[in-house]
Amino acid sequence: MLTKSIQTEEQIAEILAILEKEVAGYAVPVVDLIAVQSNDPYRILIAAMLSARTLDQTTALAAARLFKAAPDLTTLAGLPEEEIIQLIYPVGFYRVKARHLAELAAGLAGSGGRIPATLDDLLTLPGVGRKTANLVLAVAFHQPAICVDTHVHRIVNIWGYVHTKTPLATEMALRQKLPERFWQRINSILVAFGQGTCRPLAPHCDRCIISNACPQIGVVPRKNR
Repeated sequence: MLTKSIQTEEQIAEILAILEKEVAGYAVPVVDLIAVQSNDPYRILIAAMLSARTLDQTTALAAARLFKAAPDLTTLAGLPEEEIIQLIYPVGFYRVKARHLAELAAGLAGSGGRIPATLDDLLTLPGVGRKTANLVLAVAFHQPAICVDTHVHRIVNIWGYVHTKTPLATEMALRQKLPERFWQRINSILVAFGQGTCRPLAPHCDRCIISNACPQIGVVPRKNR
């Protein structure tokens, strides 16, 4: 039975199981969708880089244009930076991302064209931070990695499951507390849930399937606005 607490392994397991079923009918986060379509580490990495501070619909369209012109690292390395800009516009920070994509493609194409499969190696790539690196490890390489974006950081703090100020602190706290069997799945579940129900502004607490368990820490539900 759900109670106003999400603290124990049993409670987090119950909540994530409920939400996994709930979000099965939601829009699939763009990186997960690309993974289902191809399971290509190159495409998953590029989509993850494009998705930062960008709506999923915009990311999906930009990624489709880019992959049509550059289906692999070798062809991406051959594109001028200005052409990459035109292909990925209007994703957030498109000029910076185009530069990072050009640098990444040139570096990896020259070293065999393989996407790294370790956190340390991924973090050496231009424009790749911990969120992107962990997402690639979890989605492309099926490794136990916790990708903490703004949705994951926000929601697990709303639950009181962790009490952290930054996504990095949340990742470290989840590594200590969250059972490893949930590491790969938590991002896709909470991104979909955060986009569809537990939104940053005016969350739909009125229709939330776990409202009886959620402490709603720091939240002003939509019904009270």
